Amino acid sequence: MSEVNSMVRPELELATLIVDTLNLEVAPEDIDPEAPLYGEGLGLDSIDILEVALAISKTYGVKLRSDDADNVTIFASLRRLNDHIQRHKAA
Repeated sequence: MSEVNSMVRPELELATLIVDTLNLEVAPEDIDPEAPLYGEGLGLDSIDILEVALAISKTYGVKLRSDDADNVTIFASLRRLNDHIQRHKAA
């Protein structure tokens, strides 16, 4: 794991899930954990976010709803998304 972006293991696992789910042409360890996921940054669109939310639900048992007022914050970056998952995942 690269120390350049100081990604912790759960973030790397989430980055790997995102890359695999969306067939992205970027290495999971190359994703900046603070970069925006939506739009600039990783460049995900609303369909990508829906696919990621479904994969997170299946993998971590965390339900991410499209009408959640906090989605802008939750999906702000890999780090924020990981923090949300870690707080809400099934034991």
